[in-house]
Amino acid sequence: MAGDWLATSRNEVAVDRILDAAASLFAERDAAGVGMHEIASAAGCSRATLYRYFDSREALHTAFVNREAYRLFGELSARIKDVQDPAERLVAGITAALRAVRSSPALASWFAASEPPIGGEMAEHSEVITVLTATFVNSLGPDDAAVVERRARWLVRVITSLLIFPGRDEADEKQMLQDFVVPTVVHSAGRV
Repeated sequence: MAGDWLATSRNEVAVDRILDAAASLFAERDAAGVGMHEIASAAGCSRATLYRYFDSREALHTAFVNREAYRLFGELSARIKDVQDPAERLVAGITAALRAVRSSPALASWFAASEPPIGGEMAEHSEVITVLTATFVNSLGPDDAAVVERRARWLVRVITSLLIFPGRDEADEKQMLQDFVVPTVVHSAGRV
């Protein structure tokens, strides 16, 4: 007898439903303050069902952050695909990422000032965010893999810093990126 060939699809639907419910709650208040029982209730499942898919709150947070990172990376890649100049591409990519996170209540709550922001910690420990950022850095011009990875980790810190402590406005942030980030990421590799 064949296995349940729909099992994977059902699991994916269940995970998406739970993460969508979590997103709704994260949009209402700081992500750090949302409990597993609230997410289970919003998803319409029991806590036991929730824990079948996510064995801890950290696992759920990681899955949510990774899903959103992939989604944002796709959107941002499409938005800047025609920007060829590495310096312009770097600034356009970072400012688009900042705008996208800030405009999403579910993502902005990860960097809320009213609670210790958990977004920075999640960004620091997410391999998905590091890999996606390294892919972006490599699109500016190939370099040694270790250098790309180090620059990617640093860019994650820069973006996290701007999300927690924003500039005066987008023009101010663009100028800071041009003055301090472009020379380090693009010029130091001798690419511009």
